[in-house]
Order: sequence, then C-alpha cells, then structure tokens
Amino acid sequence: MGQAGMAEAAVRYLRSVRTPAPEPVEALPRPELRCVGADERAPLDPAEFRRVLGNFATGVAVITAPATTGDSPAGFACQSFMSLSLDPPLVAFMVGRTSTTWPRIARAGVFCVNVLAAHQTELCRAFAVSGADKFAGVAYDAAPVSGSPRLSGAVAWIDCAIHAVHTGGDHLIVVGRVDALGTAADDSAPEGPLLFHRGRFARLSD
Repeated sequence: MGQAGMAEAAVRYLRSVRTPAPEPVEALPRPELRCVGADERAPLDPAEFRRVLGNFATGVAVITAPATTGDSPAGFACQSFMSLSLDPPLVAFMVGRTSTTWPRIARAGVFCVNVLAAHQTELCRAFAVSGADKFAGVAYDAAPVSGSPRLSGAVAWIDCAIHAVHTGGDHLIVVGRVDALGTAADDSAPEGPLLFHRGRFARLSD
C-alpha cells in the first residue's frame, strides 16, 4: 500500500471512531430578582449597628464643590471616603440620600476631597451643620482642575470629576475620577490627620 492508500485508510479509521458532537448545554434559568421583604431582614438594632461599626476608626474629610448658577459653593463633612482604584485613579465617598448638599455637588459634576488635619475639629463641625453658610470665615482657594474649594490647612486634597453614582441602601455611593491631588504645602513636618472613633474625634499619637 502506497502513502496515498495509507492516508486514505487512516481517514476512514478516524471517521469510524469519531464520537458524536455533544448535545448543547441548556442555560440555567435566571434567578428570580426581588426586594428583600421586611420579615426577612436581620433583626438588627440601628443603635447597636452604629455602636459596633464605630469601632472602625476613620479619617475625616470635607467634600466641596464649586458654585453653580444661583448657588454658593457646596460642602459637607464626610467620614466615608476611601481610595478605590489605582488604574484608573478612582476614589469614592458615601452620602445620605436625604442630603440637601449632594444635589448641588451632583449639579456641579465635580468635587474636591479635603482630608482634615488634627486641629480642624471645629471646621468639621461647621461643615456637619445643615442650612448654615458653611464657608463663612473659611480660607480656601480653587482646586486646579475642578475649581472646587480647597480648604486651607487640610493635610491632603483630591480634585475629582464624578465618574459614577450607585445606590447603597439609605446612601449613595459616589465614585470620582481623580484629576489632580496633593498634600499640604509644608511637608517638612506634616501634621497628622483628624480621626473619628467611637463617636469622638481623635488624633494619631506616637
């Protein structure tokens, strides 16, 4: 048998032992999506939830946004700020859905995170009050990209554009794309950040 005959015989053999194609796999049914019923929620006391979670120490920041048409600059004190992504550079903060300041920040489309220094407890309290002129007597300049108020004395600032907004229970999760950032002008002996722990302001100690 020549090479051509051997090849033909091999093809006939392979055809004879070829297994049939597998049956297509049916997709699993999509899970039923629904809201969690009130009777299915864990019986957690909100005060106990707050007490236990208060053991997680956080930094304190003031989120600011520039004035828009007919508005003054906006700002509020925030504990729930965090870095989110390195590439691309993203940060996030949480704000209550009933906040009256958030709609003004949303209209601006940009914001600046001002990480407060240990001595700025009174500044934090001023920005935690609703309805007052929070910028009265406060020294600030404009962040380089967004123009949001950059508060004097803060240990760091992060200038952002709103990247995405997600719902999270009674809060909104705001994701910002970082366009510029920096630390206090004098980094030779930087002051520590303002902290919040168990319902009280705190500071780092050696």
